[in-house]
Amino acid sequence: METATSSDGVAGRIRNASLVLVSDNNSTLADIRKAVTMMKNIAVQLEKENQTDKVKDLENSVAELLNLYSDCNHRSSAIQSVANGYQPREQLTDFQKLLDDEFTKLKAAPSSMPQNDHLMRQFREAVWNVHHAGEPMPGDDEEDIVMTSTQCPLLNMTCPLSGKPVTELTEPVRSMDCRHVYEKAVILHYIVNNPNANCPVAGCRGKLQNNKVICDAMLTVEIEEMRSLNKQSNRAEVIEDFTEDVNED
Repeated sequence: METATSSDGVAGRIRNASLVLVSDNNSTLADIRKAVTMMKNIAVQLEKENQTDKVKDLENSVAELLNLYSDCNHRSSAIQSVANGYQPREQLTDFQKLLDDEFTKLKAAPSSMPQNDHLMRQFREAVWNVHHAGEPMPGDDEEDIVMTSTQCPLLNMTCPLSGKPVTELTEPVRSMDCRHVYEKAVILHYIVNNPNANCPVAGCRGKLQNNKVICDAMLTVEIEEMRSLNKQSNRAEVIEDFTEDVNED
């Protein structure tokens, strides 16, 4: 019994340590996303000034950053996978080998980082829209547009309890278990009144705990990106409506 309890304690400490490592890595991921957004805004300004060569250089730099972003994401996933599956043994565990093997497996998986394609498309689309707003980008077909426009790191667009859009939440937080997003005050009240509560999103069985419902480093970045995309979409709709009115006249 003591051995089992000791093993559970070691496994628990490993999982807690992994959460710290992943949290630190998420801060790096958030910084990369902010850098990509900043570079996109600079590229748009350069495109307005018809400095095409500099725009292309920025696009190449964004591609390099997104490769780093992909590696950081895979490292986080590898850390979580190894920590969650860890069971103490008599022989010493080679954690470096476990992490490297898991990282290699994740990186080799088909479409392992569709988010990279989504972020690169955002960059190219922002530049394209400087002179061609409302027009499809060269090489686009309907399937490409649907796939890239529906990819989003946010799993839910509204808080399941308050009904507010995620982009309008006062204090957004995310479950570290199931990754759903909520209004902080509302979800904490829900947890207090529902011990051992599951996530209130329909069909989700994620467990909720006060200390595992947080505003992680990536959440604010992803919400801000969603706000920006919504604004771009609204502007495109206005342009399209205006064009249709002109054609009718």
